[in-house]
Amino acid sequence: MPRKKERAVDAFIGAKVRMRRLMLNMSQEALSGKLGVTFQQVQKYEKGQNRISASRLFELAQALGVPVGYFYDGLEEKNTRRRVNGRKEGLQDSPAVSPLMEFMSSGAGVELNQAFAY
Repeated sequence: MPRKKERAVDAFIGAKVRMRRLMLNMSQEALSGKLGVTFQQVQKYEKGQNRISASRLFELAQALGVPVGYFYDGLEEKNTRRRVNGRKEGLQDSPAVSPLMEFMSSGAGVELNQAFAY
């Protein structure tokens, strides 16, 4: 699997971690304390710089009060083959984090979302 594609998925999941953490008004330090890692590690997870293992993703889900599947919601299946001259060839790359997802995982996006929730 190409590393570019892996980073796109890692960034998507990291944005979901950040969005949920901000929705809970939880600091990176508080989340890192629950996970037993440094806040710098949480930053790297949220930016997609470090991949989150399956066991760590499970711990994150528990710490953030969501099912593991939450982190994959909205991730489109892009592992389908594309058509070239009528034949299926090569795998399509997953898109990077969309501008909407970037905004929704920002502080302002979370505030806007919370304002509509009440």
